[in-house]
Amino acid sequence: MKSLWNQAEADRYPTDLEQRVYTSQLLGRNPSLVLHGGGNTSVKIQEKNIVGKDENILYVKGSGWDLATIEKEGFSPVRIAHLLELAKLESLSDPQMVNELKTQMTRASAPSPSVETILHATLPYKYVDHTHADAVVTITNTPSGLARIREIYGDRVVIIPYIMPGFDLARLCAEKFAAEAHDRTDGMVLMNHGIFSFGATAREAYEKMIELVTLAEDYIEKQEAKVAFAPVEIEEKSLSIPLAQMRSQFSKAAGFPVILSNYRNEKTLAFARREDISAISQQGPATPDHVIRTKRIPLLGRDLDAYIEDYKAYYGAHASEATTMLDPVPRVVLDAELGMCAVGKNAKSAAIVADIYHHTIDIIQSSTALEQYQALPAKDIFDVEYWDLEQAKLRKGGKPPAFSGEIALVTGAASGIGKACVESLLARGAAVVGLDINSKIEELYSRPDFLGIQCDVTQEKSITDAISQTVGKFGGLDILILNAGIFPASRPIAQLNTGEWQKVMGINLDANLILLRECHPFLKLAPQGGRVVIIGSKNVPAPGPGAAAYSASKAALNQLMRVAALEWGQDNIRLNSLHPNAVFDTGIWTQEVLENRAKHYGITVEQYKTNNVLKVEVNSRTVAELAAEMCGTLFTCTTAAQIPVDGGNERVI
Repeated sequence: MKSLWNQAEADRYPTDLEQRVYTSQLLGRNPSLVLHGGGNTSVKIQEKNIVGKDENILYVKGSGWDLATIEKEGFSPVRIAHLLELAKLESLSDPQMVNELKTQMTRASAPSPSVETILHATLPYKYVDHTHADAVVTITNTPSGLARIREIYGDRVVIIPYIMPGFDLARLCAEKFAAEAHDRTDGMVLMNHGIFSFGATAREAYEKMIELVTLAEDYIEKQEAKVAFAPVEIEEKSLSIPLAQMRSQFSKAAGFPVILSNYRNEKTLAFARREDISAISQQGPATPDHVIRTKRIPLLGRDLDAYIEDYKAYYGAHASEATTMLDPVPRVVLDAELGMCAVGKNAKSAAIVADIYHHTIDIIQSSTALEQYQALPAKDIFDVEYWDLEQAKLRKGGKPPAFSGEIALVTGAASGIGKACVESLLARGAAVVGLDINSKIEELYSRPDFLGIQCDVTQEKSITDAISQTVGKFGGLDILILNAGIFPASRPIAQLNTGEWQKVMGINLDANLILLRECHPFLKLAPQGGRVVIIGSKNVPAPGPGAAAYSASKAALNQLMRVAALEWGQDNIRLNSLHPNAVFDTGIWTQEVLENRAKHYGITVEQYKTNNVLKVEVNSRTVAELAAEMCGTLFTCTTAAQIPVDGGNERVI
């Protein structure tokens, strides 16, 4: 492992707290050290309080912040004197500890201090770093892990047996460190948990961490326990329906929609196909900070149902102190055909699970090659999962967004109404897939709940491939917004050629027939019922001269929606149409089209833009917000509706 320290960068962080920010970010850049909010850092600083007295303050990473992106505001300032007094107590419940930490903060707006705050305060060093380094966790998760750690580090580190994070851990560390630390002490190893390093400067603490972890990595290398995955033949086959069925079952068991992301590659398939996978995958997580229930499940069937029932039976009998409804859904599924699936309440949480388990696979493989993977006993894992502080976090979570755990597909999503629909759905918590012929769709957003796919909807294979990618990425489909379309130049029927007619029909009608047909099996499996919104046109109820192909294609699409509503009601799928008019911030309305239509009506372009009863200009967001609402609970009893979004058109009225 190489140090990422860069003096030119470091010089831009002059104060002690800013140096703490810089090296925290360096640690966060390396996922083999910390993942998704894991790890902890602190610095001790003397400051004058409001009455001019000097106080020693511990700035410790606050709850909810990630080391990779932490800023000064992410550190919680806590009075050290009170923390040291707390460390002398015989006992202190975790809720009491959290209360004490909050009351001793010097900035009310700061995030809640880490549960390891007292531990950091008792260590007699200015800078303290704590990571869950993969290499160290690999070694400690073996039967002879303690002896191996002593072999690697000698007396350079103080070794702490596993104990759950909180006051008891802080008190034990303080006692053992006081008894065993000496001038050559560089760090502290918490068995099955992680490693600490310290220093008088941020650079010293950081580079000691790199050195200590490198020693562990070198040990694994010398023991020939660094496992490389053998090539695996990946058979090309469609697994979309089984994935969607699994997501449907998990959602039903959880009581709310979940995201299920599939990772089918050489690493996950090789791991899932190990002969000993049933044993090594069920030992437990690599660290208590990453409690992830894993299940090796053959591709659906009785085994999945049996797992859920067995889970309910076991934890129902052992969770008398749990304060929330138990969730019988595994976070990771391993299968010889699927590879690995990660499950979460939303796309972000599923992505975090996947990242953690990719590292867990490496740790399990190396621990097994080194000796034997041995995680913490089940009771310790249960204690962490149903820790009162974790339960308090869940209770504080509040009501999730309307479409949390649901998946939406939007066509024509790179601009105009389609792009606005993506934004409206994301704002409501959905994971969204955007299709567009324009390649810029792939870079529209960089976030775990969005997937942009360049797709020509006139090509059936492009559509089916996009649907497969959607299901592979998120696990299914709940919402379909059919928006992609073209508005050709105005042309009377006498001058309308067959090629132009067929092009308009191909995009505005035929492509949507294919999309509806191919999405139907997945909409049927939507946990809260499938929803489809057709972006139609004012031209459906009130066509205009010069737009025969466009008007006919939209009217036919509207009729297709009505037939589908009749056929798919039994599948709990509802379909509705919105009929916008004159939405001028879309690609359809070029300046040429605007001028031609305004000229046809004998008015100016500006008059044409507000040529409606309410004299308002309809924009993409107006349409998108209504499209999103049509997929919500307000319209649960509505299907085959046609709603104008036109400011009031006299011919429609």
